[in-house]
Amino acid sequence: MFGRQVKSEIDSLVGISARIEGDLCFTGGLRIDGEVHGNVVAVDGADSMLIVSEHARIEGEVRCASLVVNGYIAGAVYSSELLELQPKGRINGDVHYRLLEMHGGALVTGKLTHQPASEPVFHLADAVEGSAA
Repeated sequence: MFGRQVKSEIDSLVGISARIEGDLCFTGGLRIDGEVHGNVVAVDGADSMLIVSEHARIEGEVRCASLVVNGYIAGAVYSSELLELQPKGRINGDVHYRLLEMHGGALVTGKLTHQPASEPVFHLADAVEGSAA
């Protein structure tokens, strides 16, 4: 959809019984089925893919290129390419996106802000500084 080319390979997995306390930085593709209490930041920016499954819960800021949400995120979301909100997806926080695909049943409690292609949604330096704080 939208003529997009999205990374579809998942390199890492946070399993359904896992709970991470602290920030999580990743490269490539990441699927979260468990809980993360901290920021989730893609360090390679342009080619990153994050999948938040229906069982997943993130309490912290999320920054990546492509994001598919079918679980729960409590925090600001920054997607520099595509944000797909699936039917069970819930975001409680402000959302910054370039392309948005929202399925029926998805819910955002916060402000949706579209970022044109000429404006950066986030910078890697900001993400690394934010996760260190």
